[in-house]
Amino acid sequence: MAIGERIRFIRNLRGMTQKYLGMAIGFSEKTADVRMAQYESGARSPKENMTADLAKVLDVRPEALAVPDIDSDIGLMHTLFTLEDLRGLTVGEIDGEVCLRLDKSRGMNYIRMRDMLNAWQQQTAKLSAGEISKEEYDQWRYNYPKFDTSQIWAKVPSQELSDSIIEALKDEK
Repeated sequence: MAIGERIRFIRNLRGMTQKYLGMAIGFSEKTADVRMAQYESGARSPKENMTADLAKVLDVRPEALAVPDIDSDIGLMHTLFTLEDLRGLTVGEIDGEVCLRLDKSRGMNYIRMRDMLNAWQQQTAKLSAGEISKEEYDQWRYNYPKFDTSQIWAKVPSQELSDSIIEALKDEK
């Protein structure tokens, strides 16, 4: 899906009108719906900072909007070829079915990708089991890794916070 289609899809998912979304990112009431229609139709493409603003209002990560062009089969294949080059994605066969898999020889790259795919699989299993709603699943996907509960992502405190903790510990001695 191109960026315009992603904007429309997520905007509709959120129950927003083009006018509401346009005004929320700063367009005037008079031009808001026209500008959003231009983005959604592909007549205009939002710049990086506009994409970030749209993502914030839509409550998704910017990467959820700016996905590669996979509208055509050829575009999808070239996306997969790029993933082969960059991430070690390979195509194979298991029990007569074509499957995609990761190349274990890629070391840490393999481990990170495996962990991320496992986190995704856990969420799809929860959705299938009725443990989470489709809305919760979409919230997880469109904000990944923000809501990832697999604990593979760790937030690191700022240097300023780390320094103040060390100072406080020194003072206690």
